[in-house]
Amino acid sequence: MRASLIQIAVEEGESVESRRLRVAGLVRAQAGAADLVVLPELWTTGAFAYEEFADEAEPLDGPTYEAMAKAASDAGVWLHAGSIPERAPSDSGSPTGEGPLYNTSLVFSPSGELAAAYRKIHRFGFDKGEAVLMGAGEELVTVRLPETTVGVATCYDLRFPELFRALVDAGAETLVIPAGWPERRRAHWTLLARARAVENQAFVLACGTAGTHAGVPQAGHSIVVDPWGEVLAEAGSGEEVLTVDFDPSRVATTREQFPALKDRVLGLRTPGRRS
Repeated sequence: MRASLIQIAVEEGESVESRRLRVAGLVRAQAGAADLVVLPELWTTGAFAYEEFADEAEPLDGPTYEAMAKAASDAGVWLHAGSIPERAPSDSGSPTGEGPLYNTSLVFSPSGELAAAYRKIHRFGFDKGEAVLMGAGEELVTVRLPETTVGVATCYDLRFPELFRALVDAGAETLVIPAGWPERRRAHWTLLARARAVENQAFVLACGTAGTHAGVPQAGHSIVVDPWGEVLAEAGSGEEVLTVDFDPSRVATTREQFPALKDRVLGLRTPGRRS
């Protein structure tokens, strides 16, 4: 199986509409070159451009949905289209008349159909930014591809191993993580990506942004890690397409040869008490 991680540079001066068209072209360029294409988190606005979230938010089936569905179909690829600031439908009790915001990932099939949508569960920012501007997702999401089952997570989720263990319990063999990770914590990005691969004996495909969002330099360094924790490919700091071949059958082989997941105790059952 071949995956292409498109590490998009998000810079001031490029409009959301222009970037959307440019990225759709980058996806189409992967026709015949990849089975799975992955984009970063919040690439339309930039993950740290908090002040733009409300203005640039769109419904699930908005312009980014339409552009990415068409690009996936034209290229004939599975497309994890990164995430968008989603404006959910309003309810009658909303004081503003507007629905809540979510950081929502979209996954499309090679025919351009929406295969899955994932609302980010762990919101970054502590008492500001995404943490207070966006709602939290509640549902785990996996997507069955012909070659592998993909577990979907987003950026800050990478710091919460229990989410990934739950995805593995749901059948995930390949963990796909779009992100807008800052350069100042790049060491954590690489370390955590490898840790999630090793502890879950799964492939990790982590795609970040390049450039600078709202004054925050981005880490870049998108990375693909195998179930043994070996780095198969890693991008640099600028915009690039990172393409790598990987064999999904290695997940089952690794889990059979080193069956650590079978020795789990916590999370499966409560250990018995001694009297």
